[in-house]
Amino acid sequence: MLSTLELRDIIEKSFLPVRCRCTLAADQSLTVQLFNRGSPHYDLQVTGIRPEQLDSNRAIASLVSRMRCDLLDRQVVVPLRDAS
Repeated sequence: MLSTLELRDIIEKSFLPVRCRCTLAADQSLTVQLFNRGSPHYDLQVTGIRPEQLDSNRAIASLVSRMRCDLLDRQVVVPLRDAS
């Protein structure tokens, strides 16, 4: 199993060039935050990630993929209808 430090590094690098912060909570769970470029505010935050569940490349890739989809869902822009 990877150390928490290694997991954090892999997760953060997986989102480049999007700024990502992965932190360890007091209960030993991970929190991952994805930030909008140039903004101090995060666009997506996932908490309560259990490091022991990230026990393979596939598990890590699945987490990253789900978060990327969630981030894209939040960035969908609905065009305004023309009032005329």
